[in-house]
Amino acid sequence: MNRFESFLDKFDENSWLKSLDDLLPTIHEVDRNATQIWFRFYPLTLFKYLQSAEDKAAAVRKFVMQGNYELKNQIDSSHKFLYGHRFWKEVKDEIANRAESFSSESPRVSKSANGNENDDEDANLKNEIKQIAKAVADKLKVNESLTVGITAIGLMTLTQVGFDHFKNAAGEVIAPHGLMKKSPEQIVKERAKNDSQGLLGFLKTIDKQWTVRYDESAESGKFKLMDDEEIASGAARDQSQNWLAQDARCGEGVIPVECRSAACGTCWIGILGGAEKLSDVATRERKQMKIFGYNQGDAPKPFLRLACQAKANGAVSIVIPPWNGVFGKKIYGNVEEIELEPATTSAAKLRETIANAVKSEK
Repeated sequence: MNRFESFLDKFDENSWLKSLDDLLPTIHEVDRNATQIWFRFYPLTLFKYLQSAEDKAAAVRKFVMQGNYELKNQIDSSHKFLYGHRFWKEVKDEIANRAESFSSESPRVSKSANGNENDDEDANLKNEIKQIAKAVADKLKVNESLTVGITAIGLMTLTQVGFDHFKNAAGEVIAPHGLMKKSPEQIVKERAKNDSQGLLGFLKTIDKQWTVRYDESAESGKFKLMDDEEIASGAARDQSQNWLAQDARCGEGVIPVECRSAACGTCWIGILGGAEKLSDVATRERKQMKIFGYNQGDAPKPFLRLACQAKANGAVSIVIPPWNGVFGKKIYGNVEEIELEPATTSAAKLRETIANAVKSEK
């Protein structure tokens, strides 16, 4: 590790999430949920556990992990669902420059309200994020609120992949298309809109349809959902592409699904916009999310959901994580076990594996 890596390595996941919570008001609404979602897609505690595991492959099997969970394989692309992704090359370069110029005696120490130096290490982490975000914003002549989220992500990426991998990444940016070509304010406005139900739509009590965007950078990245229908069900009806060829987890549609009863965690998704239009989290979904390890608070309309449980009463924008697993019991602890429902699909073997993984951590 260089000195900057050593500085960042002092902070555990709780410190990162606390700093992120404190910074949320400074992040533009277009990326506020997206930044929080990204940090749950790539949890530091899970990364450190796998790195220190005597047999990493065995740990991955034990956690029933499927898909692309390695951040080092997607340094430039893991955050493509953020508006701030368009600033990635500049953010990456600024972070690399900071890492090379950093010394153990020169963290950007934060100041308290009275001007005195703040001894709170978490405050110094926040200050590093803010100062790098400001430098990028000034260079690009954009609002700093658009660079804070992607900067925090960049620093966490450096923490997990190491300086050499981080610096040597190409810094490629996926050009914005679709909804992501619009301004931040327009994107926020579009996420809040509902589909028109026609001239007499206000009279409709049945047959209402809502749009679910799963890829805001593609015009075709959406499917229709009936009113009060689970998101996974609507996704399964979209057979416009060979989803299985694109992702081995996608046997039904664009959203990976195994069980439809909150028993496997395969269908977890992030909610970029429209969380308020989804059904409240039921007791089972909340408990299962903790077992799976998809770490978030207890808000009734959170930014992570299980697509097989969340019912929509309006248009929503989501992001599909590239992997899934069951690691909450081991990684975070204090998870209440609940009985898994009997399997009714081809997911029987997977459920049995998950049940055994949960029981083995008692």
